Amino acid sequence: MRSLTVLGATGSIGASTLDLIRRNRDEWRVVALTAHSNAAELAKLAREFGAEVAVVADEVHLPALREALAGSGIEVAGGPAALIEAAARGADVTVAAIVGCAGLAPTMAAIEQGGIIALANKEALVSAGEVMMAAVARHGATLLPIDSEHNAIFQCLTGNDHAHVRWITLTASGGPFRDWSWERLSAATPAEAVRHPNWDMGAKISVDSATMFNKGLELIEAYHLFPVGLDKLRIIVHPQSVVHSMVEYRDGSTLAQLGPSDMRVPIASALAWPARMDTPCAPLDLAEIGELTFRKPDEVRFPATRLAREAAQAGGAIPAVLNAANEIAVAAFLGGQISFTRISAQVEDVLGSYAPPPPGSLSDVLDVDTEARARARVLVTST
Repeated sequence: MRSLTVLGATGSIGASTLDLIRRNRDEWRVVALTAHSNAAELAKLAREFGAEVAVVADEVHLPALREALAGSGIEVAGGPAALIEAAARGADVTVAAIVGCAGLAPTMAAIEQGGIIALANKEALVSAGEVMMAAVARHGATLLPIDSEHNAIFQCLTGNDHAHVRWITLTASGGPFRDWSWERLSAATPAEAVRHPNWDMGAKISVDSATMFNKGLELIEAYHLFPVGLDKLRIIVHPQSVVHSMVEYRDGSTLAQLGPSDMRVPIASALAWPARMDTPCAPLDLAEIGELTFRKPDEVRFPATRLAREAAQAGGAIPAVLNAANEIAVAAFLGGQISFTRISAQVEDVLGSYAPPPPGSLSDVLDVDTEARARARVLVTST
């Protein structure tokens, strides 16, 4: 029996993970489950899976969690420090699925235990890639990506020499606005932006898909995960989201990982690695799909991928600035404060005005993140 911690148990990645655990219940012991504020759902999951500890990050909801788990024997805690302590309990596999920079410190705590980290938190490598990867090497941890694209690349690289890679290609659905004109994009609403055509995701990541920032952030992640050089990483728009990514080798062979648009597939790959496990996902029916199409990304309408590549090239603290500015801009868009097309423009404005020195620690990264957010908020209020 393997032990498991899920950081972000009530989100979409957490729910998909626990669905797989539910179907293989006798193989897993649940150590810790965490949530940001959904105490009721967290308590329900903690009872179902017999978690040792349940942690709610927002301490306002701790009394509700304590009441819901009274008499269960499950340890209850709240706040950022408790989140870090839960991550540091040393599970065999830790699913790091907390959204945003709130997940950085818990993810680092899990890495420091030296186990397997199934990584869904983009900010860990986007904002703190150099710091995190150094910690992975220092503590002997194993980082397994569960973003569908990075998991696909991981599978296509297995057993092959990175020196033989010609290209790594990340596929992008293009989001709900891939065929929209600039004029129409300017009037896009939050409700339209979160209506992804292929994936069922949270609001923030859905907006990132619509702007293509999601793919830009994934480019930065891939740069750290797969050290083949930024010049060998590229993006292609693939509306069907069937081919999740590809690796082309020097002999002309291209390996691609295909699968349904269901996050349980890459999560299962990470949970069972280096073996495989059953999932309830429908088999891929290529005859039913009929055709697969590909096209180059449009960086005029969607400048996010250009900004991300430039940030990766600059390195140091610049990707953290990009990520923080994007989070504030997306929140402002969802709150009706700025237009859809202002998201990328506002990120570029912050990048143009703030270039801190490279961070040497996670604390430095968080300081950069705080300052970048503050600058981005000023832009929101002045727009």
